[in-house]
Amino acid sequence: MENHLFEKEPAIKKLLLLMSMLRDKDYGCPWDIEQTIKSLIPHTIEEVYEVVDAMDKNNMDELVDELGDLLLQVVFYAQIANENGAFDFNDVANAISNKLIRRHPHVFPEGRLENFGKNVDISSEQVAKNWDLIKKNEKKK
Repeated sequence: MENHLFEKEPAIKKLLLLMSMLRDKDYGCPWDIEQTIKSLIPHTIEEVYEVVDAMDKNNMDELVDELGDLLLQVVFYAQIANENGAFDFNDVANAISNKLIRRHPHVFPEGRLENFGKNVDISSEQVAKNWDLIKKNEKKK
């Protein structure tokens, strides 16, 4: 049953709000409040293995559940970082969006979303080579 507080909110907004409530120093969950970025590492590794296991079994119901658990880990890290003034979930989402645009110049020529749809003839092998080259160049900077 849907909670009235969440009725019209997008799913990601609900999740982010739930995590902030779970980490609330006055009313949140004691276990969640105690967690740190380092303490979550084993839980994150476990969730990755559970995602892979669901994929290996080709169990889509289990996969959707396990991907949710993995997403929770990302949201958890972002909440802790936000509380510490380091970054928030929007920073994480923006970082991956910008990376995807940078590393797909064949889809977004000149790194611009407006250029989407200008077909570039490229093989998947060349895409992989370009990705590695772009990644190496980013690391040099």
